[in-house]
Amino acid sequence: MPGANNAFVEFSGVQKTYDGETLVVKNLNLDISRGEFLTMLGPSGSGKTTTLMMLAGFEAPTHGSILLAGRAIDNMPPHKRDIGMVFQNYALFPHMTVEENLAFPLKVRKLGRGEIQARINRALDMVRLGSHGERRPGQLSGGQQQRVALARALVFDPKIVLMDEPLGALDKQLREHMQLEIKHIHQKLGVTVVYVTHDQSEALTMSDRIAVFSEGVVQQLARPTELYEQPQNAFVAQFIGENNQLHGKIVAINGRTCQVEISGAGIVHALTVNVELAGRTTMLSLRPERVKLNPAPGTLPNVFSARVAEVIYLGDHVRARLSVCGQNDFVIKLPNSEERTPIETGMAITIGWKTEDCRALHVP
Repeated sequence: MPGANNAFVEFSGVQKTYDGETLVVKNLNLDISRGEFLTMLGPSGSGKTTTLMMLAGFEAPTHGSILLAGRAIDNMPPHKRDIGMVFQNYALFPHMTVEENLAFPLKVRKLGRGEIQARINRALDMVRLGSHGERRPGQLSGGQQQRVALARALVFDPKIVLMDEPLGALDKQLREHMQLEIKHIHQKLGVTVVYVTHDQSEALTMSDRIAVFSEGVVQQLARPTELYEQPQNAFVAQFIGENNQLHGKIVAINGRTCQVEISGAGIVHALTVNVELAGRTTMLSLRPERVKLNPAPGTLPNVFSARVAEVIYLGDHVRARLSVCGQNDFVIKLPNSEERTPIETGMAITIGWKTEDCRALHVP
């Protein structure tokens, strides 16, 4: 029975096609809890923005149903859904002052003048723009305009706030600052947020849970730590953070672990994630920061000789590209500390890693 699981937002068997043939969203079943910050993450064309637009009411599902607070909203117009929206281009009225922009959704709801002013003051204080109420958007910086857009989305106490790539127009430093600002506002207010982005670090920084989209399908839905540390398939492993890939053939499966033969390199001991049978091909996923440099003999099950192809200094860490296991694009990351062993281009080294840090994933 729809809504029986008490999800605040529920997508049930939702599909979307624009041409009657190609499904942009395929059989989506997704529950979002009240007060949750859920991010829809994926590359361009993955279906994440279409899903957000269906929740907002700007697009209609071709099949399936969307419930908000236990009520079907498929045939409900956007302005009756009690949803706040924040867009990448801010969508502020340029001829209105900041206060007038914030007052607009309140006047539409026919609130009294005193209540409108109280809410405007509260919203501007929340985004630290209390002294900017009389300015117009063109007199504000990009970050300030984004704060106004956020305040306008929150000023009428919506049931849910939807954000579509809201920080995409900002420079890197300001974008990172606004990520934390939005996260702190969410924590303070407890409002439900559904956020769309293609930026992996943004999603990891801000979210309670992340739904990774690809080709209209949620590939994995999990908390940020689980998504990064325990990717369930090759796409998620490749899309979330930097990742080394080793392709090989499974020669033995022993419960939670397996042995994989890498052509020209030998056997790698890995964690069995979703591989099937011995004899099948697999992709091994290994994070660069989990690779150890020159491990002591006998301390790690996977040890290989390598040659340093490139060294890049990045301040807090050093990134090295290696030739190893028949590959020339194997990457390791070393913290920049006094204990770090210096490495140079052309140097012969030994690397190793734990079985549990190397994940054997299904290759479709």
